[in-house]
Amino acid sequence: MLRTLQDLLRAVTAPAATAPPAAAEHTLQLATAVLLVEVMRSDTELHADERGAVVHALRDKFALAPDELDRLLELALETAREATDFFAFTSRINAAYTMEQKVRMVEHLWRVAYADGTLSAHENHVMRRLSDLLHVPHGAYINAKMRAQQPGGNAKADQA
Repeated sequence: MLRTLQDLLRAVTAPAATAPPAAAEHTLQLATAVLLVEVMRSDTELHADERGAVVHALRDKFALAPDELDRLLELALETAREATDFFAFTSRINAAYTMEQKVRMVEHLWRVAYADGTLSAHENHVMRRLSDLLHVPHGAYINAKMRAQQPGGNAKADQA
């Protein structure tokens, strides 16, 4: 179960080395969800398709019950509104994910960006910034973008 909003916000700001394993997993889930939400929010309008892409990505990454998924998404929306930068979130992901998992994450981010059928200049900028902060090589970034553009192109959904 996800802990209360206040506990999770404290966990994001606490050093990773001092967090218990369950708290570290919750923090990683929140960091992942916040990045997905940031791409969704980078558009001028929030679309149901983008929200659906965020939910799909979270289901792909984590085994969460529907109520846990709803609370994680709610918490991610609130945390994203209050965040001043991406570093607290990307540093957690960099510490926990392999390169393959980070590339898969970027692919999910692209799916959110493309979910409404358009890619704004701001969405493109956020994607590039997040990819850089996740230390994803440019070639892997472009390949993830191309996979995300393919209809039903979720061949690696069971990986990472």
